[in-house]
Amino acid sequence: MSDIEKVKKLRQLTGAGFKDCNGTLKETNGNIEKAIELLRVKGISKASKKMSRSANEGVIAVSGSFDKSSIIEVNCETDFVAKNEDFISFVTELSDMNNTLNSDSEKLNKDLMKNGITVEENLVNLIAKIGEKITIGRSKTIHFEGCNNFVYHHGSVNNNISKLAVITCIKSKNLSNEVKTLGKQISMHIAASNPLAITSDKIDKEIINKEQKLITEELKNLGKSEEIINKISIGKLNKFKEENSLLTQDWVMEPKKKVNDILKQFIKDGVEVKDYIRFRIGD
Repeated sequence: MSDIEKVKKLRQLTGAGFKDCNGTLKETNGNIEKAIELLRVKGISKASKKMSRSANEGVIAVSGSFDKSSIIEVNCETDFVAKNEDFISFVTELSDMNNTLNSDSEKLNKDLMKNGITVEENLVNLIAKIGEKITIGRSKTIHFEGCNNFVYHHGSVNNNISKLAVITCIKSKNLSNEVKTLGKQISMHIAASNPLAITSDKIDKEIINKEQKLITEELKNLGKSEEIINKISIGKLNKFKEENSLLTQDWVMEPKKKVNDILKQFIKDGVEVKDYIRFRIGD
């Protein structure tokens, strides 16, 4: 095999550039196997330097079926890389693995991908090849016995990959076409309205306390008395809870109705929202 053929072969095996492959082959006296090892070492060095940069772009991927679905975020530095074929291929396989492992990040990082290499190692190799910081972010799995999951993607990049994704878990007596349509619509509503919880009592207490403090400070700055502040703040806080709880939000398809009003139309089907996940790049 000629030197040029060896460089070409090494590039195919590693995805590294001509200059890196040519130089590494010279260092290893033309030994391709040793060159692959050396490039990996160099790749790790390059990748570690890139990890100090910020990665605010990326994609959200969803895998699974009606009964169990998982969502995972993978970040990169630029939108250009978020559409890169190698990046999308990595995310697609990673998403399926994440669903199998129920979003256990420790197990996921150590698990082997189809090429026989761990997720961690493949990530390092991808960073070295693409030249950007890439990180695996949030992940979650939804699985309730007797329930069905409905997925909505906004800003799709590829199959089951987008910039914003929602999984809504619906409990119902049947899975009619009407229930399926409702499940999809609720996921679309969540994507658009971004509720903090299904009901107001499930909103994080820290968020409530922070909002209460902001309302009180706002009213104090307007010169309101303590008595007036207490009365007005109750109303304002209740309004905040209503606008940020899924069931009491205005239904995006018909704003004169609440989400709960729509669910009441499906009483005979026993429709209930059990859980939901909403991931958006940048949140």
